[in-house]
Amino acid sequence: MDRREFSKLVGSLAVAPALLPAAAEAETRTWSLTADVAECCSCPIPCSCNFGRPEAGTCHGNRLIQIRDGQLDGASLAGLNFLVAFEMRVWTRIYIDDRLSQTQSATLDRLLPVAFAGFDRIARAKVRAPLTIQETADGLRFGVPESTVEMKLLPGLDGGRIVISGLPNPAYRDYVQHESVVHTHRSADGEWSHSGTNGFRSVMRANG
Repeated sequence: MDRREFSKLVGSLAVAPALLPAAAEAETRTWSLTADVAECCSCPIPCSCNFGRPEAGTCHGNRLIQIRDGQLDGASLAGLNFLVAFEMRVWTRIYIDDRLSQTQSATLDRLLPVAFAGFDRIARAKVRAPLTIQETADGLRFGVPESTVEMKLLPGLDGGRIVISGLPNPAYRDYVQHESVVHTHRSADGEWSHSGTNGFRSVMRANG
């Protein structure tokens, strides 16, 4: 699987039910969501993966997903936050905000194989963890004990934002280009540290 296919899976509109761990159940579920997405990866700027042209070699990333609103079979998805650390095509580790209630955590557990199948399918760990999120003057900081990200806007014309539209993934709407300042991960599955690599913030709107 290349990065293009991986992105389609995590975007989830093109997820094939055969890839889901509980396909028959997933097919009967209805869901929709709007989420804020922030990610840094190890690819240079701009990350061609997000344009449908997969990078060769290893890609390490940390993605923050904050669901603004939505529903899964009538259950609210608003306020579900989690972070995914990944090595493309190889593994993910999913860190669930430990401030979520038991009901919210159970809803997210049902949502992951439906709306985020690409991440869920290769998850080596799903753990509750303290998740910090902080807006900065020119970007965003977020992290869990095993991952830390600080990203800043990449200035465009006259110092303005670089906004990209039309990318081939429902998770990349209202895409704004950033760059990593700090991008680290250290766990049993892998370790990396990057700076000056690709980053972005976007909006995911999807349903199924």
